[in-house]
Amino acid sequence: MKTYHSPEGNRTAWLVTLGLGAMLLTSKLTAADWPAYRGPFGNGITTETLAPWAAAGPKQIWKVPTPRGFSSFSVAGGRVYTQVVGDRQGNAVEQLLALDAASGKELWRFDIGPATYDRGGDDGAPDNRGGDGPRSTPAVSGNRVYVYSQDLVLSCVDAATGKSIWTKDILKEFQGRNIGWRSAMSPVVDGDFVFVAGGGQGSSMLAFNKNTGQLLWKTGSERITHATPVIATIHGVRQIIYFMQSGLVAVSVVDGRELWRFPYRFNVSTASSPVVCDDIVYCSAGYGVGGGACRITKEGNQFKATPLWQIPGDTKVANHWSTPVYKDGYLYGMFSFKQYGRGPMKCVDVKTGEIKWEKPGFGAGHIILAGDKLVALADDGHVVLVSPSPEGYKELARYKAVTGKCWTTPALSNGRLYVRSTVEGVCLDVK
Repeated sequence: MKTYHSPEGNRTAWLVTLGLGAMLLTSKLTAADWPAYRGPFGNGITTETLAPWAAAGPKQIWKVPTPRGFSSFSVAGGRVYTQVVGDRQGNAVEQLLALDAASGKELWRFDIGPATYDRGGDDGAPDNRGGDGPRSTPAVSGNRVYVYSQDLVLSCVDAATGKSIWTKDILKEFQGRNIGWRSAMSPVVDGDFVFVAGGGQGSSMLAFNKNTGQLLWKTGSERITHATPVIATIHGVRQIIYFMQSGLVAVSVVDGRELWRFPYRFNVSTASSPVVCDDIVYCSAGYGVGGGACRITKEGNQFKATPLWQIPGDTKVANHWSTPVYKDGYLYGMFSFKQYGRGPMKCVDVKTGEIKWEKPGFGAGHIILAGDKLVALADDGHVVLVSPSPEGYKELARYKAVTGKCWTTPALSNGRLYVRSTVEGVCLDVK
């Protein structure tokens, strides 16, 4: 797989190699924020804990309209960010919305681009349909916010003012190629890099300097998926792992050099991110593909991905776009395909694919892990606390947080839980 490096990319790679330890330490120091899709580490896990709820549920701090879409909340620096559909001179536009974290007061909006989504997100339970809109979640780093539009435009915005700092149009500048139902991936920030998938010749994955917008490297020529990549350190090597049409690909974050790949071809698309479980990587797709896992080994400088198991089909171990979380050898998440309003939460052994238990009624929701509790957001707006144990489903609390359709991931930051739907978003006190 041919990789292009810019002169600045080579210089940045050298600096990142020297400072990688400091970069990883810094990421730990900011864990109280929830700065990107699926949290501070991109895996849906936080070290924050939740206090027991009263019988009436947690205290609501604020509630605001969040019209249309499946963009989750990101929380950093006292602000909350998400993407919504707004109006600009009578035209529907995709917008980055910034709110005050304490009050929910709107601070500013930034127009991202046209709001056209090919109706790919209008499905749902019979009484909970519609609301198609932005799918990508903003990423925050320092005083900047990064957003990726459904038309593959990457924008860097000032976090305090909402003013544009730089923009990269992947379709026009890098011959990118979009996917049916438009892009859904969220930008990924690691150190001085910001990553997006492009899908064009030589631009399956692109890395930019997060401060200047300068291209650092680009690689691959495969079709993109709707899934957001993940960053992980496996066998001591920092890598970005992403889903392409042929399967999983892992490359060095520093220079884009391919490390390993795991053939796992999808039929239509996948929107579920890979899950790194120590040296095992889990992945899944709907439309009959199902879930599977591989073990990553390393001899010398050579990586290898060895298949562990694969269970085809949509009824057993398959994630449409909900990404599971990993704890102590097991995956917990919403394993279903188009079972809106009724799909189950399941516990799955990551080494074998064995289902330990399942509980229906969550639909196409999402889940995070906060300390010793699973926080599940059902697609009907219920927040459910569950004990993470392979021994059986144990529900601790349940609360109806929002109306509308929830295909979003909850965000937990500084003792507050942020939840949004296609209609509204709320902030709950869970300290």
